[in-house]
Amino acid sequence: QVELAESGGGLVQAGGSLRLSCVFYGRTFSSYVLGWFRQASGKERELVAQITPGASTYEADSVKGRFTLSRDNAGNLVYLQMNSLKPEDTGIYYCAAKHLSTSDFSYWGQGTQVTVSS
Repeated sequence: QVELAESGGGLVQAGGSLRLSCVFYGRTFSSYVLGWFRQASGKERELVAQITPGASTYEADSVKGRFTLSRDNAGNLVYLQMNSLKPEDTGIYYCAAKHLSTSDFSYWGQGTQVTVSS
């Protein structure tokens, strides 16, 4: 069973930065794609960024150039560096994982709140 634990959320002013971390437990980290999703109040959860075991990344257009995703395969960690934050980045951020052989993210963390004030 895979378990994920996020940390690093908080309150920041617009233009500021935060780094989210996610620790992966329970299976072979290098066999999983890791992703960050976010859910704003009243909106559906959306994919922000994802990274493959080989470190290929995808970022949503809304965060491209501002957010950077990286992973530490030795430490079973994935990071989301968020710069130039905007109020519309506010939401609960979830770390998620899917095995390379599957199409859907199957494992989810509890989420961490990010609030960007204007």
